[in-house]
Amino acid sequence: MTETLLKLTDVRKHFPAGRGASVKAVNGVSLEIRRGETLGLVGESGCGKTTLGRTIVKLYRPDGGRIEYGGQDVWSFDRKQNLDYRKKVQIIYQDPYASLDPLSVVSTSIAEGLNIHKMYRSSKERHERVLELLRLVGLNPEHANRFPHEFSGGQRQRIGIARALALEPELIVCDEPISALDVSIQAQIVNLMMQLQQDMGLSYIFITHDLSMVKQISDRIAVMYLGSIVELAPSDMLYEHHCHPYTQALLSAIPIPDPETERTRKRILLQGDAPNPTALGDSCDFAGRCPCATDKCRSQRPALTEIEPGHWAACHYSQAL
Repeated sequence: MTETLLKLTDVRKHFPAGRGASVKAVNGVSLEIRRGETLGLVGESGCGKTTLGRTIVKLYRPDGGRIEYGGQDVWSFDRKQNLDYRKKVQIIYQDPYASLDPLSVVSTSIAEGLNIHKMYRSSKERHERVLELLRLVGLNPEHANRFPHEFSGGQRQRIGIARALALEPELIVCDEPISALDVSIQAQIVNLMMQLQQDMGLSYIFITHDLSMVKQISDRIAVMYLGSIVELAPSDMLYEHHCHPYTQALLSAIPIPDPETERTRKRILLQGDAPNPTALGDSCDFAGRCPCATDKCRSQRPALTEIEPGHWAACHYSQAL
């Protein structure tokens, strides 16, 4: 069995919303990320995908649960262990322009981590490493002395990837890295990331709302709704035999590049409103929008349960779907 690289157990992250209330952005997530795999994380905007990713890279401190790296809670690390963790777990941000310092040339942005962690013996060696990284992501050495505004969106995202690779990480959290790019550029970036994974043995958490693209890059896919994982399965299994009504609705929204099929296929349109994220109770969070909901769903929260090997779903009636 593939080695577990990172393990999340009942991770929670809540944000205060005034008058004693809190938004449960991440509400009891348990996951394992395996070495060398890509875990796709999908769901509607606001479901907590980015918050979970930022909690994993320690930009947010969780309000509960445990994140383990190498079998040890990352929030119990001493200074040396923490520095090593920040080298091994990196992030690629959604907006490639906002994530780069507009007043610094590209080489400075990429070399920042190398300087902080005192990697390589001299500034010359660090600069050579920067040029190597630029070549690795498909850019030219002369790009090193240009500013972010001089690049296209796709080129800026390549710079973001180079910066994430600089510290030789094992896991990269990819926070919607293609959503701000043109469709043709999206394919180039995804192909680049897949090639880098193969060459360097990387693990990815690929956060996206693009369900057609996530199937191409992911080994497993986790579907997130209002801070919780509602379904988790290998990529092909999820698309062929999904077992949660929310997953069904998401997959039915994927456009099909065939006019005849697209006109005749049945879309699942969710009715009702999502519950208030500050007032999630003991019921199923999806019950108010689910066409299959019963009194049991409105009174009892379903647990994430393995319904077949490797396939998990949080639905009382997942076997019937």
